[in-house]
Amino acid sequence: MELDHIVVAGQTLEEATAHAEAALGVPFGPGGRHAAFGTHNRLLGMDDGLYLETIAIDPDAPAAGRPRWFDLDAFTGAPRLSNWVCRSDMLDDELAHLPGAGTPIAVERGDLRWRMAVPATGRLPFDNLCPALIGWQGDLHPSSMLPASGCRLKRLVVSHPEAADLSSLLDDRLSDPRVVFDTGPAGLRAEIETPNGLRILA
Repeated sequence: MELDHIVVAGQTLEEATAHAEAALGVPFGPGGRHAAFGTHNRLLGMDDGLYLETIAIDPDAPAAGRPRWFDLDAFTGAPRLSNWVCRSDMLDDELAHLPGAGTPIAVERGDLRWRMAVPATGRLPFDNLCPALIGWQGDLHPSSMLPASGCRLKRLVVSHPEAADLSSLLDDRLSDPRVVFDTGPAGLRAEIETPNGLRILA
């Protein structure tokens, strides 16, 4: 597995994007709609093949007919860094090791095609802080299609009362010094180098 992208959720896309832009001091580019889940997003390209996504339920989309990814059906409160996503070329093998991550669902947006594992409830284990798993299909990836922003992830802190258990579960699957597990209240915090200096996104 490799870290693929990080996600800021909001009750509206405007709120989620405003929160991320205020934290980083960098404008987001456009995104698109996900018909399979009734959501829409905006994206920011980052260094090292990563990107940052803001996402919310699309009020103009028809009912998804299934629980939305990232537990967006139950999202309330202020916009925040809500999820992290890891990619794998062997998605089914990873899911055999992490069955709580869900069942793969085929998704497309424009020229992009991928399979995303989503739990039946929409909510990932460890209070939604287990990484979501994605398998890209074809050679296209959002990071290669986005303009450079001058932002680079320095550290992603995954905090949870059972952080040691989550870390142990991923120990032989993910090797990334930027991802740090911390025992504490459930939440995510990203330390990001930007053209405006080091910024914190939570």
